[in-house]
Amino acid sequence: MAEILAGLYPWVKALHIISVISWMAGLFYLPRLFVHHVERAGSDGETHEIFTMMEEKLLRVIMNPAMIATWIFGLCLVFTPGIVDWSSFWPWFKAAGVIAMTVFHMWLAARRKEFATGTNTRSGRTYRIMNEVPTVLMIVVVFSVVLKF
Repeated sequence: MAEILAGLYPWVKALHIISVISWMAGLFYLPRLFVHHVERAGSDGETHEIFTMMEEKLLRVIMNPAMIATWIFGLCLVFTPGIVDWSSFWPWFKAAGVIAMTVFHMWLAARRKEFATGTNTRSGRTYRIMNEVPTVLMIVVVFSVVLKF
């Protein structure tokens, strides 16, 4: 298995990067949709229905598959011999960032359900603040991998 992973390394790495970009795009965009949903659409009517549909499709069609692919290809990289030195600090720091990003993804999914049922209680300001979370986590992950501190 190790030889297969080593031989596929460039392909797996490329697919991992593509998956991460797709996932990050969704993590940046969904909270922004929530801001506009709260401030422009309210909790009923045609605009509410349009926002609800957009949020659900973004989460289910793009974000969920991208997150799953990111995890699968990332774990393949982790198990490729010679790629990760677990005695260093960086892989643990990166792992913490990826886990935090996954928890944030789940938080967004729960908020989407609240919008769909008309039970959202958070303000546009809350979602604007939460929109910064993926940026901070992205910085943690990228610096961990590139600088390998």
